Amino acid sequence: MSFPRTSGILLHPTSLPGPFGIGDLGPEAYRFIDFLAASHQKLWQILPLGAPGFGNSPYLAYSAMAGNPMLISPHHLLDQGLLEAADLENLPDLPQDVAAFDQAIALKLPLFRKAFHTFQTQASPAQQEALATFCNAKASWLEDYSLFMAVKEAHQGSGWTAWEPGLAKRDPGVLAQWRERLAEDIAFQKFLQFEFFNQWSALRTYANDRGVQIIGDIPIYVAHDSVDVWAHPENFCLNPKTGYAALMAGVPPDYFSETGQLWGNPVYNWDYLQQSQFAWWIQRFESLLDYVDIIRIDHFRGLQAYWVVPEGETTAMKGWWVEAPGYAFFNRIRDHFGKLPIIAEDLGIITPEVDALRDTFDFPGMKILQFSFDSGVENPYLPFNFAHANCVVYTGTHDNNTTVGWFSDRSLPEQWQVAQYLGHRSFHGIHWDLITLALGSVANQAITPLQDVLGLGTEARMNFPSQAAGNWNWRYRAEHLTPKLSDRLGQLTIAFGRA
Repeated sequence: MSFPRTSGILLHPTSLPGPFGIGDLGPEAYRFIDFLAASHQKLWQILPLGAPGFGNSPYLAYSAMAGNPMLISPHHLLDQGLLEAADLENLPDLPQDVAAFDQAIALKLPLFRKAFHTFQTQASPAQQEALATFCNAKASWLEDYSLFMAVKEAHQGSGWTAWEPGLAKRDPGVLAQWRERLAEDIAFQKFLQFEFFNQWSALRTYANDRGVQIIGDIPIYVAHDSVDVWAHPENFCLNPKTGYAALMAGVPPDYFSETGQLWGNPVYNWDYLQQSQFAWWIQRFESLLDYVDIIRIDHFRGLQAYWVVPEGETTAMKGWWVEAPGYAFFNRIRDHFGKLPIIAEDLGIITPEVDALRDTFDFPGMKILQFSFDSGVENPYLPFNFAHANCVVYTGTHDNNTTVGWFSDRSLPEQWQVAQYLGHRSFHGIHWDLITLALGSVANQAITPLQDVLGLGTEARMNFPSQAAGNWNWRYRAEHLTPKLSDRLGQLTIAFGRA
């Protein structure tokens, strides 16, 4: 569907400031929304909200439907009377410029445990009823998720394929024993989801009331070590003996990698999913719509055809393309929800068939300005080549370098090539040059990572796709969001008809 002419900022909540090691849903999240509103921005794009597993990647979460408990704000727990002021005094001096995930967990978990105990012993009947109502409403995924996380903690974080066979294969008798044994821990996990949902819902309402909509990501694949695969193995191509992925996801060799990219996620058993009327996907969309207003489908091309690599391979070279039931899938989504506000991440190896699937359902695709300058005047990412306004233009994404870092890495002739296109406006403000180019384009929506608004270099990059560790940890400081910055962004937004 076509969107109104607007603009916004890409920022994951873990990048917010705050004293608890990572950004959360506390006061600084509300201050960021105030900055968006003051700057006439109508969109806040985030990354997936699930609890990240290995490498802290939000794209490898333990659940496709649950929220990340580490985003819960202790300040809001204090406001509810679930913590005392003394609990938040004498906090350790944690890093402010990077997300210290492990330290945040060590600091927050004891606070959450205390809040849970206070809730158990002091919650009013209305509060207890609200928790019970939430658990009943979300039972279709919450029951499995809370058990999965409690069992994982009892196994020191090991993956579900390493659990005892009866537990790994979900023998009903074994599951009943573990539910009884871990009843308190399961209740704690449910409480965390209840608090996350309430805090996020309040923040989303605050944003919506100020004219800001939230764009959320739906990763096409889920992590193998997730409740989704453990609880619903029939949805995935797994080795029935070991539980490991029999067919793994990835992309084939290309200009960027001679061996391709082997992601390792299990690919879907689309035959079964289609027979079940895509029930699990319907549930997944429903869960995400509890959190966001607009959905960005990551790796959209995988819903037309996807690359599969057999178990045992160490690169993505020996794989093949398999057609996905994209038309049947989106027809079912439309039949269930009506016309959803969806953005298609149509980057990578895009074929006419992928374009046709996107255009049949009128999904806007993505245009990345950093990709615009290296293949001549027919480059589809150059704004004068945008075929229509039904697209979303970005200076860069979370997978790209910052604009300042990208420009600095270019050779002098490559920099001049960019400067010539831009009319040589400024070598000292390349980030504002690309922001202006995006805002002034015909694209209905223009999104800028906050790093580009701040004019930061490579040190502020969010993700290196080929790098396994050291990603996702950039944070800004509260003092970076100044009235002067807001005025500059807001004036440009007004000038290009996006306010």
